This record gives sequence, structure tokens and C-alpha cells, in this order.
Amino acid sequence: MSDLPRVAIVGRPNVGKSTLFNRITRKRKAIVHEMPGVTRDIQRLPTDWNGVPFEVIDTGGLFSGVDDPLIREVEEKALHEALNADALIMVTDAQTGLTPVDSMIAQELRNTNLPVFVVANKVEKAGAAGSEFFALGFGDVYEISALHGLGTGDLLDDVVAVLPKRALADASDELRIAVVGRPNVGKSSLINRLLGKEVNIVDERPGTTRDSIDLRLKWHNRNLLIVDTAGIKRRTQTKDGVSTLSTLKSLEAIERADVVVIMLDATLALSNQDVKVGSYAHKEGKGVIICVNKWDLVEKGNKTSNEFERAIRGRFKFLSYAPVLFISAVSGQRTSKILSILWEIKEARETRIATHELNKYIESVTAFTPPPSHAGGTGKIYYATQTDVAPPNFTLFVNKRAYFDRSYIRFINNKLREKYSFMGTLIRINLVGKKKRG
Repeated sequence: MSDLPRVAIVGRPNVGKSTLFNRITRKRKAIVHEMPGVTRDIQRLPTDWNGVPFEVIDTGGLFSGVDDPLIREVEEKALHEALNADALIMVTDAQTGLTPVDSMIAQELRNTNLPVFVVANKVEKAGAAGSEFFALGFGDVYEISALHGLGTGDLLDDVVAVLPKRALADASDELRIAVVGRPNVGKSSLINRLLGKEVNIVDERPGTTRDSIDLRLKWHNRNLLIVDTAGIKRRTQTKDGVSTLSTLKSLEAIERADVVVIMLDATLALSNQDVKVGSYAHKEGKGVIICVNKWDLVEKGNKTSNEFERAIRGRFKFLSYAPVLFISAVSGQRTSKILSILWEIKEARETRIATHELNKYIESVTAFTPPPSHAGGTGKIYYATQTDVAPPNFTLFVNKRAYFDRSYIRFINNKLREKYSFMGTLIRINLVGKKKRG
């Protein structure tokens, strides 16, 4: 976890906490929706103001009055974050005015003995003002519009002035992991197992995790960032705005990741949606591991795992490079192997082969199995070089691109994997033909 000072945003549901979080972090990270209770999980992001770095935390709404175990757990986590912060921003709704719930929250925050900054949000609307919130007893009230940024600068000036000075932990060698899959496949349960403690909300109802949640941890003195995502649904199942936004957040998590954990449910047949989820990671050139969860619930014979893996390989032909692991997030079966495999994939993605070594190897491969002959001539590779990593990209300078069909490029790809492994990562091979003279 970061050693940055922490600022938690708290308040009752639907007052604009997530909008303010997005404003302060200058990112559209938290889901904003007019439906109350959309923020169910804790969001954290580092940011800075006037050169002062800090971590801002978005929490679920407090004292919603909803009699639901899941909602109560959300509220307990929000209070926990408040107790562990260095400063608190209490958001209220200037349009609605002071409510009994605001007063209840203020009483809870007074018990923390932390600096509390009361914000009257939505002052951009006619007739909205924040004077009545002085009754909460915290001194100044900051009239702002989180949506438009009005007044947020003055608020942040005062917030950073009270923060303790702490350094940011070095995360230059951080492995970023996104856990993706269909709803209710066990993503949060797996992350809780990897972390060794309950951090995310785990619930049997699909759709519990609506945002993408960043979780940092240390593993063998290495920094990891794990992103738990909402389930990616079929387009026909994303009619409501929240589901659509959740799916977009999942896709953003894939874009930010180094390695993507694609989770499948062993108790369900493979679907087109599973394949589509895998295709997102492949198209983005991310490292990939396929984890088949709930393996403990499957009746097994001698060939069950082999048959299941053949089915996966048949549907995920484009992910032939991805290792497959059969796990149980609940029992912990084989989950201890995941982090080490993820790190191997990261290292494979960042592998760089020296040019002289690469050319020597390509020369030996083509000498043993030359490119096939075509009408007009035979392909010849003059020179090879690696042009990029993450994923590894190679450029082959050839006499004529048309002489190299897909099967031979696939052959070169397989030979590179045979020599250098490149486990869990896509390899891209580009051809540059000899230029014709004037």
C-alpha cells in the first residue's frame, strides 16, 4: 500500500461523492450514476494538488436506511476508511439541504478527531446554498460544484495544508493485474484468497462489484496492483446505464493491466461471452492466464482436466500462448501458484533479445526450414530485430513480403517460443519488404 497521506470522501448516498472523486483525481475512475447506491466498493487513486501528493478515497454512502446485509457491509467499510484516513471530506447536497442523515454522519465523524471539511455540493443549481450546514459544527462550509469544478480549488488548498508529509512508495516495478470474466464467476473471491484477507465485498448475487477496484500488495518484496472488475455482460444484458458503465470500466482495467486473469466457471459451459472477454485482452496485447474456477465442484475422471483444456484451446485458439490453471478460489486449490505465474508472464512480456543473438537464431531456423517457394521466387530474411516489448515485437527485413504466408510466420513465432518461452504473452512479427529503386 502507498504511504501517501489519505483523504476519504464520505457522506450519505447520491450527494456527488464519486463526482468529486473524479474531479480531484482528474480521471473518470469512479462510476457516476443518478441511481443511489451505485458506489459499493472502495476506490483509491493517488493524486496531487499544488505539488502535494496524497491518496483520495471514494466510499459508499452512509446511513442509507436500507435493510440489506450487503448495504450494511458497504457502510461498515466506508466507516473503516474514514477511521484510517488523515483528513475527511464530508459531502452534502446544497439543493436538498441539511438532513437528519447528514447530522448522524457528522456525529460519527466528530468521534474520529480528524480534520473534517464540510462540502455543500451542487451549488450550480438555482437556489442552492450551503449556509445551513454550518449547524454541523465543523467551521467553514465549502460551496462547490463537483460537476463543474466550482470552488474545489479553495477546498483542496485547505485540505493539503493539514496533511502529514509522507513519501510515495516506489512502484516503478509494479505488476498490474486485471481479473476479468462473466458476472459471478468468483473474481472477488479469488482476489480475497490472493490477498489473504477480506478486502473486497464478496456476495453470491451477480453484479456486486460495479466499479473496477485497485488493490495494492507486496509479494516477495515485489509490488503488485490487482484490479477487481465488474462482470463483463453480453450487450443484450447491458440495457441499464450502470451495467454499461461497469462493462466499460472492465475494459479500461484491461487496457491498464500488464497481465489479465481470465476467469471461467468450471460448472458452466464455455460461452461466446467467455471468448469475447478473452479477445479483449488479446487485442490489447496483454499477458494472459486462464483460471478455471470452482474446479472443486466438478466430478472428475482421469481425463477431465485434459478434456476441459482441449475445449478451452478449441474456443480460445487465439490464446494458445496462455497457461490454463484449474483452481478453487474458495478452497484455495492451486491459487498459490497464480502470483508466481503472473510474474513469469510479466518477465516474458518484457524479454528483450539482443540483435546479434536473434539473427543467429533466425538464421539457424531458416537454414533448417527455409521459407516455401512461390511463383516468382523464394522468401529470404536479410535481418531481424526486436523493436518493442510488452508485448514483444519483432521486425523481419525480407526480400518480398508476399513470399511469406501466415503459416511460415506462425512457424517463426512457434520457434521463438520454443527458444525463449514467452509464456502468456502475444508475439507480434512484422515484415518489411525490400524497397524498389526509383
